[in-house]
Amino acid sequence: MDWSSWRRYFERNAIRALPSFDPPIADPPWRKEVARSLAHFQLGETGEGRIANEIDRVRIDGIDDDYRRALKLFVKEEGRHARILAGWVRSLGGELVHRHYTAGLFTRARGLLGVRSKLVVLFAAEVVGIGFYGIVAGALPRGPLADSLDQIADDEVAHLYFHEDFFRTQTRGAIARAVFRAAFFAIAAVACALVLVDHRKTLRALGVPVRALGLRYVELVVRVLRGVGRAETEGQRTRSRTARRVPGVMSTSRRVVGDVSPASMT
Repeated sequence: MDWSSWRRYFERNAIRALPSFDPPIADPPWRKEVARSLAHFQLGETGEGRIANEIDRVRIDGIDDDYRRALKLFVKEEGRHARILAGWVRSLGGELVHRHYTAGLFTRARGLLGVRSKLVVLFAAEVVGIGFYGIVAGALPRGPLADSLDQIADDEVAHLYFHEDFFRTQTRGAIARAVFRAAFFAIAAVACALVLVDHRKTLRALGVPVRALGLRYVELVVRVLRGVGRAETEGQRTRSRTARRVPGVMSTSRRVVGDVSPASMT
């Protein structure tokens, strides 16, 4: 796997400016609930820094210094998401939170596991983010807030493929693929269920059925299990993901992202 393309992709993303946080002109009925949900997601986007240091201390087949740099830039990009969400929470008149049980569960899970297992948890978090940010952006009126969530959702789609590339290098045997599938499914199922419960009031305020987000999560989880489980040919292993088209994933409710890769997002 050529990780230099991912490194360059994240390097380009790192120079983007933060959006403006212009509040809605009126006081929409969904303001309070959306601010609450974004505050909870903001907390979840801030807890991934430790793995950026740990990756330098481990030796894993299939990765190199370009991957390590790309992973650190991925963590930095998640920090950018946290700053964007914090800006919108304040703009909507909400309050940031410093503790929440969902973020706490993810943090404890990452703290107890090795690097590969931590990356499985982060992989599952991408599914959670893509589904939630995308469906909320699609339900909001067009404007700076919806555009910001659209951009975050698109970033998370790229993160999904970044982690998929990693796990394709780690699951080339049938047993390894089976272990990954079981671990990812268990973690993702719990994480998605928690979001559906915790943010049901926000979905209701936006007129989005909880079932709609639930189906989106099923779609994304199945896509990941198929994507990582699909065996690669020797030729595919030696060239970058940027040379290949990627199967479509729903990023926002307005469109299907059918070609998401570092090369296609320049």
